[in-house]
Amino acid sequence: MGLSTFFKSILEGGKVDIARRYEILRDAVSGTMSDFHMARDRETEQIVGLKILDKKKTAQLDMRFRGLNKPSEGEIATSFDHPHIVRTLGFGITTKGEQFLVMEFLDGPGLNSLIIGRSELLQGNRLKLMKQAAEALHVVHEAGYIHRDVCPRNFVCAPDATSLKMIDFGLTVPARKEFMQPGIRTGTPNYMSPEVVRRKPTDQRLDIFAFGVSMYEMFSFELPWQRGTGDGMAAMSHGQSEPAPLEQFYPTIHPTLSDAIKKCLIAEPEKRTQSMKQFLSAIANLDHEDAGEE
Repeated sequence: MGLSTFFKSILEGGKVDIARRYEILRDAVSGTMSDFHMARDRETEQIVGLKILDKKKTAQLDMRFRGLNKPSEGEIATSFDHPHIVRTLGFGITTKGEQFLVMEFLDGPGLNSLIIGRSELLQGNRLKLMKQAAEALHVVHEAGYIHRDVCPRNFVCAPDATSLKMIDFGLTVPARKEFMQPGIRTGTPNYMSPEVVRRKPTDQRLDIFAFGVSMYEMFSFELPWQRGTGDGMAAMSHGQSEPAPLEQFYPTIHPTLSDAIKKCLIAEPEKRTQSMKQFLSAIANLDHEDAGEE
């Protein structure tokens, strides 16, 4: 069975014996909702990323949107074709009833790893990476979605950190009224916007806030507010005080760039940067030297 025929059968509802189809080459990386493997497709010999969703956790998430005809992660992920969004090749159901996705394998560090390690690879590349991340999120928003989990972990960089791709649409929902009701608190706590934490109505601007937190951290190696332990309690303080100026951590940053990130972090959504197009326009004329990068 050829690759295209195989994925056609998946989309038509055929179940796949993962163990027979794929050779696992690298142990799983466990996420909140899934396990991710580096694998070899036994039929095509292609090295791919294989994401297997946790059956119970996926069902619990789907229950929140019962009756709303929410598209699956696979349906959302395969709809994108952009150089800064991971390319998803296909999706389906395993013989064990688990959802799975097959995607290009990205052999590079997560942006979070570079930040945690204060990597020298970021030097000279920050502005480029930020523009690429912003372009990816702009594409997601223009397609009519809210990512809901924008954070450094969900951007995978090239080995030399000169480019990145957005990953993980496990929490992504359509940007429609029925999916933006108060009470849906999903995402990574340290990057949550105040309206998410306080269970208020949401829209795509929650992603803009999370993007701002991520970029602030990439330049400063610090979060704008106190880092939480993962239970979400520290996120209640988000937006209650002014973050320390980025210049305090990164003295050579261009004022225009610092201001653009700051405007993403405004607590009130109506005062925050309103779109990723607006953000990209604000930084369009900056180059790496303007960003204070060598």
